[in-house]
This record gives sequence, C-alpha cells and structure tokens, in this order.
Amino acid sequence: MKRNVKVSTAVIRRLPRYYRHLSELQRKGIVRISSSALGKSIGLTASQIRQDLFCFGGFGQQGYGYKVDVLKEQIGEILGISRGHTIVVLGAGNLGRALIENFKFSNNGFQLLAAFDVQERTVGTQIAGVPVYHADTLESFLAEHPASVGLLTVPKSAAQEMGERLVAAGVQGIWNFTNYEVSFPGADVVVESVHFSDSLLALSYMISQREDGEDEEGKEQT
Repeated sequence: MKRNVKVSTAVIRRLPRYYRHLSELQRKGIVRISSSALGKSIGLTASQIRQDLFCFGGFGQQGYGYKVDVLKEQIGEILGISRGHTIVVLGAGNLGRALIENFKFSNNGFQLLAAFDVQERTVGTQIAGVPVYHADTLESFLAEHPASVGLLTVPKSAAQEMGERLVAAGVQGIWNFTNYEVSFPGADVVVESVHFSDSLLALSYMISQREDGEDEEGKEQT
C-alpha cells in the first residue's frame, strides 16, 4: 500500500468518515461490503469511494468488495491511528473538560497525557483520570513527556501565545477550538481549527435553501 503524496484535502477529509462507518459495520458483524453498498450507506457514489481509495493503493477485489475489518485497518494505518500519538489539553474550562470527559481520544489513536490551566480550583485536580497542571509547567512537562498535538481550548486572548509555546516545545500539530485563527509562520506545525459556528451556519444555509424551495413550490401551486 503506497501513499500518494498529492492526495487532495477533500479525499483526506473523507477518510475519517470511511473509518468511522467501517467501525460501525464491524460492530454490527458485517464481514464484507461492496463499494456500491458502502457508498450508499455513507451518501457517496461507488466511483467516488474507489477513486479515493485508489489514491493509497489497491483495496478490495473486483466482484467481491471489501473485507470490512481489513479495509478499516488499512484506512486506520493511513490515518496514523497506530503510531502512538500523544496529546495535551490547554484550557480545562467548560469546553476542555467536556472534551476530556466525553471524547474518545484512545479510539482515534491518541493518548491524552495531561491538561493545563491557570485556575487554582482546577490545577492539581483530575478530570476523568487526567491530571491538570498549571500552565507555567507546560514546557517542563513536555520536555519529559513529548506530545504530538496540543489541543487549545483557552480564551481567544491567550490562543496565539499558548500556541507559540506549544510549537516551541516541539508539538507537531495544533487542534484549535478557540475560534481564533492562530498562525505560526515558518514553523513546521500543522494547525486544524474547529469552528462550531461554521458548521451551524452551513446548516442554516441548507435549511434556508429548503425553506426557499418550499416557498417557491407553494407559489407555483397557488
């Protein structure tokens, strides 16, 4: 299985959907599935799925389809799930706490090492078994326990500074939930920003388009 370095962002964005869906199929006891059935259940065409997977090499057999467990393992390998990634959380407030308590980091190939905050009531405690340290100790902690990724849930005013500290400490990626566009020119780091408002506004658009369509249909009938 050879990875194509020119894989588009759109294809990469679809891979986690495939992995998640294959995990569901595996839990249901489904052993194999065709590209047509897989595409229909995800909402994509069979051709799209075959094209996406072709970017990374050969998968499945013509006339047989894909073995669910094998394809899931292969996509997991592409996504780096077995590489032993580690992550730390900066900001143990409401959002940070919710992610620590509810997001299954281990299911996605990440070991959650620790969280960092500045609030006295939080520092020195544990959240779902994860220790919370003072932000002042971030660099010394990372020197002994290197992290692949830093998850930012700090206030917007602190996002850039804390991101820079993470980058200087050697993290390879920033998972940014601060709603602030952090940037690190010249740094060898990947930034993935999550904006909840973007998703909600996209949903708003789709609802509005449907409502507008219904209004137009109503006018034509009157």
